[in-house]
Amino acid sequence: MESFLYRYVSTVCSRLSGSAGHVHQLIDMSLSHKIRQALTSSLPAVLLASTTVLAGTPASCPNTPLSCKNTTAIADTCCFNAPGGLLLLTQFWDTNPPTGPNNSWTVHGLWPDNCDGTYEQYCDKSREYDNVTAIISAAGKTDLLSYMNKYWKDYQGDDEDFWEHEWDKHGTCISTLEPGCYDNYSPQQEVVAYFQKAVDLFKTLDSYAFLAAKSITPSFTTTYSSASIMEALAAPRGVEVTIRCRNGELDEIWYFYNVRGSVETGEFVPTEPDGAKSNCPANVKYLPKTGTPPSTTVASSTGTPPTGTSTPGSPFSGRGTLPVTSGGKTNGCIISGGTWYTTGTCATYTATASDNGFTLTSSKGKCAVTNSVLTCSASVTHSTIFTAVAGKLAYNGATDFYTSSVPTGSVQAAVSVTQQATTLSIGWKSS
Repeated sequence: MESFLYRYVSTVCSRLSGSAGHVHQLIDMSLSHKIRQALTSSLPAVLLASTTVLAGTPASCPNTPLSCKNTTAIADTCCFNAPGGLLLLTQFWDTNPPTGPNNSWTVHGLWPDNCDGTYEQYCDKSREYDNVTAIISAAGKTDLLSYMNKYWKDYQGDDEDFWEHEWDKHGTCISTLEPGCYDNYSPQQEVVAYFQKAVDLFKTLDSYAFLAAKSITPSFTTTYSSASIMEALAAPRGVEVTIRCRNGELDEIWYFYNVRGSVETGEFVPTEPDGAKSNCPANVKYLPKTGTPPSTTVASSTGTPPTGTSTPGSPFSGRGTLPVTSGGKTNGCIISGGTWYTTGTCATYTATASDNGFTLTSSKGKCAVTNSVLTCSASVTHSTIFTAVAGKLAYNGATDFYTSSVPTGSVQAAVSVTQQATTLSIGWKSS
């Protein structure tokens, strides 16, 4: 028993080494909880646990306050989500290329945001996994995996990579899913809990049906007011949501919750949005996932693109630079690593036709959007196929790219396809 306690204490201390913000809280809570269990267990049972995969029990959390609503500090972060007490269930509507069923939105992720509009990310490098499918399969959750394969889709076709990204970036920041919060913890069981909870929430949020109930259905010709869309989505829950658009097209919904207890077993209570707000214009398109819009993609008999569109690579061809436009003016360019730089010399890129678009290569190597960030490197093995819309670089049909702020001086800014504070577009200048 003494050696077991020593091993456990060593393990917990090791887990906590990268999470200084929770050290004092989790030592007080987790060690006393686990040691109390160990002292009342028999040695044979402990030995058995070392050779048998057992599902641990989440912490019992009676009479806990609602996250983000407490008036005093809560020490037990196994029963109180902190600092990420605002949980978002986010959904995608992908049309180019389409993902998931034609009459359903798909899962984006389950995100723990702080109660002040900020958030943490990649909180535990030791628990970043590259085998989510195997972890869920080993837990016997074939029904969960089957559902994810249908409704939690990556538009580039790499669902596993998408799932890994969501867990690594967001799941590792949920305090109530940390290993020390379980009795008889089995490695990676919190990963399964994260995806199961996200799917369970998603099943209660049929966005397609919510919108259809107010006669808002996908259309190539009809536009809808953002106000009517938000009203339709708020009606079933009694609180507002956040909607997001790319190029004036509805493509994302964020549902917000506070939680009483742990994420795995607690009560999710709908709440108002905080942090980033809806970015959609007054009137938006809600495009179908199937079919052909007659005025935008059907070529004429001469093969000339219809008015208002361009061929997939035009003007990106041969060698050139990638000037950046932000705030209505040109400001610097994308340099060889894929970052935005506002001073110095622009990098030269090679645009090569590929399928219905083109690839980009710099002196650093092939270019791809990896984990939502534009990267050009020798480590990139599969180039992203980009297209052009109105002379701008387009990714997944959208010309908006993002950074946290406009870089100045020698600072370089990572360019993301995920919404951030600063929006930019990327053009082409032949050389």
